Amino acid sequence: MLHTLSIRDFVIVDTIELEFSAGFSVLTGETGAGKSILIDALTLALGGRGDASVVREGAAKADITADFSVSDVAQAWLVAHEFANDDGGALLRRVIDNAGRSKAYINGIPATAAQLRELGDMLVDIHGQHAHQSLLKSEAQRALLDGQATAREAGAEQDVRQVAALHKRWRALVRQREEFETNAANVLYERERLEWQVGELEKLAAKPGEWTDITNEHSRLSHAASLLEGAQEALSLISESEDHPIVSQLSALNQKLGKLVSVDAELQPIVDLIESSRIQLQESVYALNNYLDRVELDPERLHQLDARMEAMHSTARKFRVTPEELPEEHAKLSEKLQHLADASDIEGLLRQEAKIEAEYRAVAERLSATRRAAALELGQAVTRAMQELSMTGGSFEIALHPCEPAAHGLEQVEFLVAGHAGTAPRSLAKVASGGELARIALAISVITSHATTTPTLIFDEVDSGIGGAVAEVVGRLLKRLGQGRQVLCVTHLPQVASQANQHFQVAKSTLDNGKTASRIDMLDAKARVEEVARMLGGLEITATTRKHARELLAI
Repeated sequence: MLHTLSIRDFVIVDTIELEFSAGFSVLTGETGAGKSILIDALTLALGGRGDASVVREGAAKADITADFSVSDVAQAWLVAHEFANDDGGALLRRVIDNAGRSKAYINGIPATAAQLRELGDMLVDIHGQHAHQSLLKSEAQRALLDGQATAREAGAEQDVRQVAALHKRWRALVRQREEFETNAANVLYERERLEWQVGELEKLAAKPGEWTDITNEHSRLSHAASLLEGAQEALSLISESEDHPIVSQLSALNQKLGKLVSVDAELQPIVDLIESSRIQLQESVYALNNYLDRVELDPERLHQLDARMEAMHSTARKFRVTPEELPEEHAKLSEKLQHLADASDIEGLLRQEAKIEAEYRAVAERLSATRRAAALELGQAVTRAMQELSMTGGSFEIALHPCEPAAHGLEQVEFLVAGHAGTAPRSLAKVASGGELARIALAISVITSHATTTPTLIFDEVDSGIGGAVAEVVGRLLKRLGQGRQVLCVTHLPQVASQANQHFQVAKSTLDNGKTASRIDMLDAKARVEEVARMLGGLEITATTRKHARELLAI
């Protein structure tokens, strides 16, 4: 539920701090006062698009903060994305500067606009004032039905996504097969070329790291004589020389100084250092002997290495890579060849096609069954609502017309309406008048909202095109909806406003600097009478309109 909304320097808003309660709340005001600014600001805090134009003239940045209590699902999302705080709520903040740069925060932690949108979908459901126009589009009708289906069965949403994914894979296989059938000669030529290249590299059989190993070995063998001579000379000086080898000298020196330690103990550290040096030199003698055992003159091995290096150099030049890159080139070309082999395997492609098509049809048919059940349920619910909305005898149906397999499934969705008893339902786009369309859109919005678990519902002038007794019914519908969750409604109808538990008035005012600003005030009982009277009678408020306002408000 939305608890507070703070708006600063947004469009024509200077500073507004609003507190909301549960139940049904309305926002009213004169045309152009900025009633929808609150919805626009909240939409921005929920991750909507925004640019520099939303920043109030002369201000450095627009700053919107919305504080929500959250459901278990939203709390789990906050924990999973490391946004949770000790209070257990969600504080969403959006800042846009006058250069169009945007920053987003969740509970004070930097976030992306996409993350705000993802979380916002769990917190608020906004029904826009042009919802009735979108109802004429097949895509919007299908989305509404799928939303209702998802509310009925948890797996429906996954089926919608899976149908789209499987259809994409299926069509890709079809295109791959058709491409091969069209360009079979070119594909075969390319396959033969790759087979020759892969064969050349397989003959060479270069292994990862081989080039480094053989160049090191080649360097060692080509300098074997020098290496042997140097190692032998070092060994002789350290331990094998007839003329006082270094190890012997250190041993003698250590013995001499060791006798003097009893005279002066300060010589002991020096004796220890010399003994450490002697031990290390002795270790180097063992290491040199081992080295001399391994290093040998091997002209035949050197010749083999020369030949191998020449072969690798030659192949690398042919493939325009370095010798080190030959194993990687082999793997890359082998993968391309395998892909081409798969792509030119008509029988294999047909088997894959059939497999994915079967998977697609299985999920699509399951989705169709779910849609049929949801369509019947939604049609009956909207028909009942139409009776309340002065469309007595009218009916609403959802037709599912079979179509060629598509990303959205095996049927086209069409909303059908009969405005009066005894008339056959026809396409909504063809038979509904503006007023009827608005009423049907509102009925669908209210009914589908019952199915959603979203705690806060916002209706932005969805009662446009409605008046008279119908408006009173609409108000009662929204109030009834507000008994189970938080409902905010921007309205111009006094009959709707009078049903609210909480009433906000939006008005324009002139600041000290001469600029116009929008303000929002929560109305008490007396102020509500004046506002509802204004909505009833315009600028000239009379005793009669006040009396009528009090009757609507049941005061």
